[in-house]
Amino acid sequence: MPGSGVLNAGEPVHAAAGDTVTLVEGGTFCLSDRHGDITPARSHGLFFRDARILSRWELTVDGVIPEPLSAQTPEAFTGQFVSRRAPGAGRADSTLLLTRERLVADGMREIVTLHNLDREPTVVTMVLHVDGDFADLFAVKEGRAATAGAEIAVVDGELVLRERGEPIRGVTITASGDPIITVGALTWRMVIEPRRQWQTEIVAQPTWGDRKLSTRFQRGQRPERSGPGRKIERWRKSSTNIDTDFPALTAVLQQTESDIGALLMRDGKRPGRSFVAAGAPWFMTLFGRDSLLTAWMTLPLEVMLSLGTLQQLAETQGRRVDPITEEQPGRIMHEVRRGPDSGDILGGNIYYGSADATPLFVMLLAESWRWGADRDRILDLLPAADAALRWAREYGDRDGDGFIEYQRATDRGLVNQGWKDSFDGINDAAGRLAGPPIALCEVQAYQYAALLARADLADGIGDTTTAERLREEAKELRDRFAERFWLPERGYYAVALDGDKRVVDALTSNVGHCLWAGIAPDEHAVAIIERLADQTMDTGFGLRTLASDMGAYNPMSYHNGSVWPHDTAIAVAGLLRYRHLPGAVALAERLATGIIDAATAFGGRLPELFCGFPRTQFGTPLPYPTSCSPQAWASAAPLLLVRSFLGLAPDVPNRRLTVSPRLPTGWGRITLTDLTFGDTTVCIDAEGESAKVTGLPDSWSLAVQ
Repeated sequence: MPGSGVLNAGEPVHAAAGDTVTLVEGGTFCLSDRHGDITPARSHGLFFRDARILSRWELTVDGVIPEPLSAQTPEAFTGQFVSRRAPGAGRADSTLLLTRERLVADGMREIVTLHNLDREPTVVTMVLHVDGDFADLFAVKEGRAATAGAEIAVVDGELVLRERGEPIRGVTITASGDPIITVGALTWRMVIEPRRQWQTEIVAQPTWGDRKLSTRFQRGQRPERSGPGRKIERWRKSSTNIDTDFPALTAVLQQTESDIGALLMRDGKRPGRSFVAAGAPWFMTLFGRDSLLTAWMTLPLEVMLSLGTLQQLAETQGRRVDPITEEQPGRIMHEVRRGPDSGDILGGNIYYGSADATPLFVMLLAESWRWGADRDRILDLLPAADAALRWAREYGDRDGDGFIEYQRATDRGLVNQGWKDSFDGINDAAGRLAGPPIALCEVQAYQYAALLARADLADGIGDTTTAERLREEAKELRDRFAERFWLPERGYYAVALDGDKRVVDALTSNVGHCLWAGIAPDEHAVAIIERLADQTMDTGFGLRTLASDMGAYNPMSYHNGSVWPHDTAIAVAGLLRYRHLPGAVALAERLATGIIDAATAFGGRLPELFCGFPRTQFGTPLPYPTSCSPQAWASAAPLLLVRSFLGLAPDVPNRRLTVSPRLPTGWGRITLTDLTFGDTTVCIDAEGESAKVTGLPDSWSLAVQ
């Protein structure tokens, strides 16, 4: 019987894991406890445009915080918190049930319902305590005091909060049920008849200057009819259906689809253009590297997300040299921020300190073209791709040695500008930090793939001269890379070259990215596969970022021994690229199994990262305390696993489809329906090493390998 679940069938209700419940929709998100309360002493809040507009949202009943019973998140943007009033004197059981149904969408709506289960009327006093500090997102994350704070007033029956000083940001609180509104509180006093219920609807509406901003919901509207509800429904309808026999994989894919849909952001000037935010709670904005890699991973669901991401990044591509923001001509930005401290922290709203986003842009452009993105839109983006390659030659290669290096321009910038961007993320086998300028192994691999990608695009428009030149550049880079980065006595690539051109010789997961990009010759890949399979790298729940026998290893660190699901998925894709080599498929299957098991342990949702302790030590993965969840490339990682094990490689311009399945035995059958390549829609049914493709036009060629 085919399948135990359908990816587009709708999201199952999940119990919220941990003590913090995260709700997210686009650039708005809410962090609360399992009561539904936002408490001032924690990094909770309602965040809008990178600022915390509500720092307190606490509900009491008869002067006491209700006792929590459950917290559930039916969708990433909705939550239901169920609690009860403490039993009265002399009673063992409570007779008053509370439900709080929360919806986040450019603001927040909460419907509070009190159910009197007793046989006599009950008197209830309910108070909602409200405050805001308008703190910058990162001030909250780092525990710094807010610089602005809030002025609170009651205006025309509404509770109004505005930041002090020059008030740009604000929020207005309104509610039904005739509350008594005072500065900082809404109070309801009511009598609820036996077996009856009472309800109020509370809305927090952001303001900007003197203007109330529109929310994407209406009073009384069911969540599925709200703006986010309609958006996720459109996303599901436009996405590929994935049906599996493996319940754990089905659950994580369902969560993937829901979370990617919730993280989708729209260009306010171009509503039809979408891209994905990096992750909640701290990165609800467009990121170069994160958004590009997520778009790559989600290509099996939908190609328009990658096109929107590319268009958005092309519009913000560097035009001038600015050391404060690290902007350079042709450089793809690192992140966009709109918080109150953005100018002080980043030097502006856009920061460009990334060494890898620029080649990844070129890689995704060609991949989107292969997957069927509109030809004219791809051609429109060719100048941006050429500017990106010029950046690599003129600015990325700081010393003319043919490698891309980075070094921050001022003391405000990121010390490390690859995906391991923590200050201590790049170190040698003894644990010593690498000194700048730093040339990362995976960045050179991305640049190699970018040159080949642009060559393919050149071939597509008949520019064979450019294609030949770029392929020759790629070959020279590959040879140079092998000569300088390969450590024959260790059997892996150095993670980097430091500022003195010495090899930084730690064994890291970065080498998996080199396999993914295809820069490794077979003789190097054989040795790398063996090293990655070792227990120093494989935790049983995924690949460590740093081998456990390295000097800086710490399984509870951010980048020096933790497990990042997207990183493991990229390594799996790299291993399956070299599937013809001994041990590659077996290791890919082992790593993928570990990641799916980890997802199950986390309730179906993969976090940004988790601790890198071996599975034999604890049996379940240990969470990293400040990990983002949902996080875009972690959410998308299972899609890359599915695509890689299917060996799915469309080539729409040449009307060719390759499917080369090596599905893990435990996965059973996988079926993809409504899989669209340009104007062609197919169904793929695969199990083990066999696959059947239906719906492919006669004008296409099919290779099932």
